[in-house]
Amino acid sequence: MLLLYHMKIAIFSDCYLDLTGGIVSSIKAQKAALEKDGHIVYIFSTSYPKTPDQIQEFCKNNIFPVPSCRIFFRGITPVSRRPSIIEKWLLDNHPEIKDFDIFYVHYESGCSIAGLRLAKKLGIPSIQVMHGREDMGLAGIIPFGFRTTVATLLNTFHSWYLPHITTIRRDNYLADTLAKAKMWTMMVNHANYADLVLTPSEHFRKKLIHYGVKKEIKVFANGFADTLFPSAPIIKTLRPNDELRIIWHSRVSGEKRILPFLRALTRIAHKYRLDIYGDGNDLKKAKRYAKRHHLNTYFHGNVDFGVLKKAIDRAHLDVLVSYDYDTFGMTLIEAEAFATPVFFCDPDMQEIIPEGSFVISENETSLAMAQALCRIVDHPDIIHKMSEVMLQKRSEVLMSKRIKQLEKIFNDIMKK
Repeated sequence: MLLLYHMKIAIFSDCYLDLTGGIVSSIKAQKAALEKDGHIVYIFSTSYPKTPDQIQEFCKNNIFPVPSCRIFFRGITPVSRRPSIIEKWLLDNHPEIKDFDIFYVHYESGCSIAGLRLAKKLGIPSIQVMHGREDMGLAGIIPFGFRTTVATLLNTFHSWYLPHITTIRRDNYLADTLAKAKMWTMMVNHANYADLVLTPSEHFRKKLIHYGVKKEIKVFANGFADTLFPSAPIIKTLRPNDELRIIWHSRVSGEKRILPFLRALTRIAHKYRLDIYGDGNDLKKAKRYAKRHHLNTYFHGNVDFGVLKKAIDRAHLDVLVSYDYDTFGMTLIEAEAFATPVFFCDPDMQEIIPEGSFVISENETSLAMAQALCRIVDHPDIIHKMSEVMLQKRSEVLMSKRIKQLEKIFNDIMKK
């Protein structure tokens, strides 16, 4: 469907500037595709302190750092000032925002809250993207004894700005601790404040509905930027006695479960090489563990995507071993673009990539992961077969194809 109307779209996200990861990659790809189709797209994001020259350079691309804390940061993520401060800053510095067609909101912190509140005040349709499980994110980052306190503080802060009509109680499903129940309360009420909710996967959509999201939820799958899409990736082949080349390019953090994966490698007698790209709160722990156990691992830190894409194309296997958390799966989308087979342990991830292109462990334990990796080495021909499937299906992840669905979603909500 060809849309003749060029929209003005404001993206709000607490995860964009100064960060890497799936959310950032997704927003970049969507912005580029929307602009290519003639739409005007602004991004408002929290940020580390910037010089006037840096701010001016961002502004040339319609990317605007919002007022952010100069001292306090949440882990490695910039933290915004209070939503009320951001709202006033937006109206004072970007009065044109009143004429935008859509407020497209990502994440659930200060900048995102400001976007939702301002949309309501200005009568502009708002769409909230729920990217993943904040309850599991908290569990992966915050030490055990502090989780309830931190969750309570975050939940209370959130309730100051958005009404908490729904309260989630502890249960035997996903909110099995008080901390998780608090985070689910925050997520559900945040989603219900928007006019429409998007999620990248059907399995997360069902979980949100289960816990009380009443607004319409649509699934919009992630895509890969056309400008970065490889023209001719090689078919991956693993021969008997070859070194199994594994790549990790998710955050090196607790919720991504880097340490359980490294423990799995200690159980493998076969030749392998693990290249780890990225940063995170478990990076130092991972380096110490790998050194102590003499693992054949190489830590590269954050690198330009031009470097990363060559590494993905060289690898036999791309890994994403988060469990009951990562509904986003951008790592898997990137692997598919390069026809690189993937390994994971969360059955929900089977929704994201083609059947026949992945290996899944029996469960999330290090033992099960090690057993699955050993099966690959014992049957090396499986790598070639999985890579062929990836090659046949990979064009499906092009953002230029998927953006038409998002444009239709925008167009439909503007008509309501």
